[in-house]
Amino acid sequence: MAELSAYIESYFGVINPEELKQVGTLFRLKTLKKGEFYLHSGKICRDMCFVKSGLLRVYVAEGEREITQWISTPGYFATDIASFMFEIPARWNIQALSDTEIYSIHKTEHQQLGKMVKGWPELEKLFLVRCFSIMEDRIFSHLSMSAEERYQLFFAQNPELFNQVPLQYIASMLGMTPETFSRIRKKNLGN
Repeated sequence: MAELSAYIESYFGVINPEELKQVGTLFRLKTLKKGEFYLHSGKICRDMCFVKSGLLRVYVAEGEREITQWISTPGYFATDIASFMFEIPARWNIQALSDTEIYSIHKTEHQQLGKMVKGWPELEKLFLVRCFSIMEDRIFSHLSMSAEERYQLFFAQNPELFNQVPLQYIASMLGMTPETFSRIRKKNLGN
């Protein structure tokens, strides 16, 4: 639970140790086996999780094609935020790419955080702004960078994923076909 507490503080700022301990009691440690789903699209998402170890893939199936939105690594949260907040059917599937340990919180417990932690609404707003900034950066890179530049940036930030995740998932997340990804990868490995 120490990694969850450290992450909460890194994202939300310094929280009173007693309040932080209370927050930790709301999360449940769960293990997902490789291939197991945390969430299926079409279901209402009533949980949010923090990845302790392993990898989660957030994706949607469009016909025969799968589009990877995100790969959650240790130290990140994962959920279908629209489904979680508005209780609408989830767009995203969330599946373990490896045996994965997560800390999960149910929506009813999540709603208690505002009563437990002084200033929680402000802290949560800062967290959402950080999430929004990450999304803005991803959108900007897709609009302003070439496929090769997106590959190089992602590789520089996440080199370990290239040995842990099927490469077609990374290609999809970067908005390119597996063939384009392979060609760029081959070119970059030769440099």
